[in-house]
Amino acid sequence: MPIFISYSHKDKVFVDKLALQLVRRNVNVWVDRWELSVGDSLLEKVQDAVDGASALLVILSKNSVESEWCKKELSSGLLRELEEKRVVVMPVMLEDCNVPIFARGKMYADFRDNFDDGLRVLMEGVAKITNPSLARFIEPTYHTDYSIDWGDVNGDFAIILNFIQIPAKQPYTCLTNIEILANAFATDIFHKNTKENGLEEAKLHILGVLNKYISFHSELKAILADEKEGIFRFKINGSSKLEKYAVRIGVRRLGEDTGRDILVNVTGLVAESFNHMSKVLRKSALN
Repeated sequence: MPIFISYSHKDKVFVDKLALQLVRRNVNVWVDRWELSVGDSLLEKVQDAVDGASALLVILSKNSVESEWCKKELSSGLLRELEEKRVVVMPVMLEDCNVPIFARGKMYADFRDNFDDGLRVLMEGVAKITNPSLARFIEPTYHTDYSIDWGDVNGDFAIILNFIQIPAKQPYTCLTNIEILANAFATDIFHKNTKENGLEEAKLHILGVLNKYISFHSELKAILADEKEGIFRFKINGSSKLEKYAVRIGVRRLGEDTGRDILVNVTGLVAESFNHMSKVLRKSALN
């Protein structure tokens, strides 16, 4: 989903320049003057856009910090940030101004002296919240790095999920690799979804099929006693019996042998990746 740009219309020259640069870098943005039509309900349309955005870019200027409309947009973004426990509001410093309290402890993209430098910092921040195929999940005692790869295997579409779990105080890591191979019918569905909804939505559909199957049919946990890979193989159906996927899951440990078995919750890994992609794309995790 797009990134919402909150700004004062008095700063529209800068905002248009910034938005165009983001679009050229394949970032989907929502700017009110680009999206609203005559007769639209301003309050309803803007609120829906704020609620559905991946993030809010808040343009900080002398004009915006005095704007009541900008303050309302900012409040909605901060509320989402508290509810979702992730970065939603991203400050962009256009000029020296009375910075709102919320932004004083945040890293901001600084455009005051150099546009290109500000854009580079902004793109680094945007990438963390707009890439559904890369993420880091942080738990109290470990973190998990995750990525999705995809491609063609003998004419059929395949997705590969990779997870590396890194404990904070243990001398080992765990690697989980999940391969999902679509049959010809499912491959056709993927290409149709890509054409109609985009590549990421098409990948999310396949990940959702796997997540739903594991959630309702089994709880996959691998017990690793040595260096050998633990392997699961099974087949699942999509919304149609003709839509089939062959799944291979491999789990292994790397590093020092502590003499203790390691339990890897594969079901939880799949759910985390599906929820991450859903949030980035603003899809419901129940779909």
